[in-house]
Amino acid sequence: MPNMLFGRRGLLAGSAALLLSPQAVKAQATPQATGGGSGSDQSAVIDVNRAQVEPIPIAIPVFSASGGQAGSLASQIVSVITADLAGCGLFHPLDPASFIQAAANIGQVPKWQDWKVIGTRALVTGQVEEPASGQVRVEFRLWDVLPEQQLQGTAYTTADSNWRRVGHMIADVIYERLLGEKGYFDTRIAYISDSGPRSARVRRLSVMDQDGANNRFLTDGEWMALDPRFNPIKVNELTFMSFAENQPRVYLFDLGSGRQSLLGAFSSMTFAPRFSPDGAKVILSEARGAGSDIIVVDLGSMMPQQITSSGAIDTSPCYSPDGSQIVFNSDRDGSPQLYIMGADGSGPKRISYGDGRYFTPVWSPRGDLIAFVRQNGGTFGLGVMNTDGTGERILSEAFTVDGPSFCPNGRVICFWRTTAATSSSGAGYSTRLVNIDITGFNERMVQTPTDASDPAWSPLLS
Repeated sequence: MPNMLFGRRGLLAGSAALLLSPQAVKAQATPQATGGGSGSDQSAVIDVNRAQVEPIPIAIPVFSASGGQAGSLASQIVSVITADLAGCGLFHPLDPASFIQAAANIGQVPKWQDWKVIGTRALVTGQVEEPASGQVRVEFRLWDVLPEQQLQGTAYTTADSNWRRVGHMIADVIYERLLGEKGYFDTRIAYISDSGPRSARVRRLSVMDQDGANNRFLTDGEWMALDPRFNPIKVNELTFMSFAENQPRVYLFDLGSGRQSLLGAFSSMTFAPRFSPDGAKVILSEARGAGSDIIVVDLGSMMPQQITSSGAIDTSPCYSPDGSQIVFNSDRDGSPQLYIMGADGSGPKRISYGDGRYFTPVWSPRGDLIAFVRQNGGTFGLGVMNTDGTGERILSEAFTVDGPSFCPNGRVICFWRTTAATSSSGAGYSTRLVNIDITGFNERMVQTPTDASDPAWSPLLS
């Protein structure tokens, strides 16, 4: 099968299940506390490059609370904020045991010296009101300690069961205010859950928060699943490949209703789907004899348009952020390499010229980089290059790596890594999700309840 010729991957697919939409969160600005402004002109606000070398020391005391349940929520929300900021590697959350001042009233100016003396550069204070009628109000303030200034004040009102999203949203605000880039914590990752023995893996379409919480299995594993991709506009819509009824084809999946629908009436196998930047089309590959062509399906009319006809294996298409170009994988020159063409299929141009074979290109949301997988001998490497093919860098290598997916701000790539089996029974074999910064910084495993592959990062939920 065409896409399987390009690596060690096995063919997967899926069925259907229900996932509720993320609940709405209402945000409003809060007034600035008075006082301060007499300290140093140094600031906790820095760029990401400096934060990689010197993570920002940040204090996040437990938010004050107006009651018993509010106290529990306050502790949980602070845990989420702390884990998000620590996990990205750009912040250094200080040990609460070092705090001199306890959490202050939300309207009070901090005792600056108490925070400066323990090395704090940024401080977060907050308050959680006791939930009423299933709703909770969470307010936080971000302080720049050395110049003694408030940087942000925001309150959120939402269902009390939605406390985890509030934590992610607060972490996103802190990330953006201190680093100058949008955060990526209020997001989800769709992936393929892998379980069972190596010779008989069960592969289910799954989704979770980006930190591994709130995991849901969307399919029951009766049929294998592959290549989930989020709609960049409709955050509750996925496209993926399913082997349902032993017919490998592309489907749409609605996370709100659990409804699964076949995409197009193709007579042969369809695979490697991905949405256009405006969410109005799906680009995919269709098997044609020993090769495959790239097809664009308009989701309004469901009319397909063929845009390549090279007679080769053309696959893994991905639009540029502005929708004007497509990067794809093809063996038209004799081995799998990366090419760029116009959105209508015009002017294809090869961009990969390093040693080895290239697969699964993905355009960064920033538009400046293309992530890819390169096989060179017996090793696979995850890398990035400029959109003209220059500046190639390998970020991580292993027995097998595959499936790069950028977070919404283009700063971090999620991919999956496979380890080699050490015996005929499959001992030692595993597939896990991994995150890495586009500079090769802060590589770390993503927690999932089972082995996992084929990650797809959602757009921001809010």
